[in-house]
Amino acid sequence: MDSYLNRDRPPVYCPGCTHENITASLDRAMINLNLPADKTVLVTDIGCSGLFDTFFNVHALHGIHGRALTYAAGLKLADPELNVIVTMGDGGLGIGGAHVLAACRRNLDITLIILNNFNFGMTGGQYSATTPTDAVVGSEFLNQAEIPIDICGIAESGGATYVARCSGLDIDLPEKLSSAIGHKGFALVETLGMCTGRYTKNNRLTPKLLDQMAADLPVRSGVVEKNQRVEYGTRYRDLAKGKNIFPAPVTVERKVNLNDYQHQEVAILGSAGMRIITAGDIVCYAGLSAGMNVSMKNDYNITVLRGQSVSEILISPGRIGYTGIKSPTVVLALSDEGVQRRGKIFTSLQPDTFVVKEKSVAIPETDAEVVEVDFKKLKITKQDWALASLGVMAKKEKAITGEMLKLGLKSRFNEKQYLGSMKIVDKIFNSGKPEDR
Repeated sequence: MDSYLNRDRPPVYCPGCTHENITASLDRAMINLNLPADKTVLVTDIGCSGLFDTFFNVHALHGIHGRALTYAAGLKLADPELNVIVTMGDGGLGIGGAHVLAACRRNLDITLIILNNFNFGMTGGQYSATTPTDAVVGSEFLNQAEIPIDICGIAESGGATYVARCSGLDIDLPEKLSSAIGHKGFALVETLGMCTGRYTKNNRLTPKLLDQMAADLPVRSGVVEKNQRVEYGTRYRDLAKGKNIFPAPVTVERKVNLNDYQHQEVAILGSAGMRIITAGDIVCYAGLSAGMNVSMKNDYNITVLRGQSVSEILISPGRIGYTGIKSPTVVLALSDEGVQRRGKIFTSLQPDTFVVKEKSVAIPETDAEVVEVDFKKLKITKQDWALASLGVMAKKEKAITGEMLKLGLKSRFNEKQYLGSMKIVDKIFNSGKPEDR
């Protein structure tokens, strides 16, 4: 192929912009490597570097600022045969720095060309992550309060297997880009350039000064021997070969037929360690066993072993659009923390709402039907209170039946766990009548 450039959309940069030479050099590198156009993709984001994908007759993906490497990784993993080349400015570098580090660590076979012209040229010449401290830019003194990053040094320490830096006007740039693209692994090439539309209006910068800047910085000329390792995609697929056996999805068949089942909203109010979420799962499985639609929404602290744990479940014969509870039909009040978290619901409960309250738990005044249970007296440990309260629900046939509960337990637990849970449920069913108040 004599050129990959799009003749219908020739490059349009500011006069003297280094991007022009980088575009021509990338074209020459692709010609040198004879890359199949249908197996080559340019990934870009926002900025003047983001124009590259329109100038080449190859596949392209244009995304949001700083995120180009994330798209590139997805493309490469989806089709390992693709030649994936990313162009990114120093603006995108700063915004998407974490993605650059992830790419260095991962070593996926992608080539990143950083077009470093020391400012956000597209939006007014503000300072970027690479702007020299003494530069005059469109964001007043902010660059004077920071130091510019050395992305090549960062990339090497981050694990990149190929790191190079040069002037964007370097006569050997096509060969250097060819070498980077041909490298099997993550390759980063930083090109130093002039933004004539913004940066050089207030900062003296010439081709010779670019060469001098590159020479003054630590030499980065290609393969980083200490970081050499198997390319990520190859390693990933090799590891995945032995991981092709997955657990079968849980299927819950309809085994219970209910007549005139009404929409139910169940709130389980407890604390960490009480297996509240597990109880919510069981209620959902119980609902599915009757052919109902179900949803569950949970609320617990980031510190998962402390604080409230609340589960809100909907069971409905119709479609569920909104997963929040509007008017609970069943409330299980199992801890003061859970009750305090959802205390406001008690004032609006209807007389036909069924509330199971553990004896030690205080709840606000309510018009609902309240059943108080002393789980301690029944010698049921606190971590099993939620399960036991489901037994109370099923015994009273509130939202679920005894048969539904058994099917829910079978769906959620293995045989040993199921038999152990049924001992607790049977204890509730065989106990005396809970105290109504």
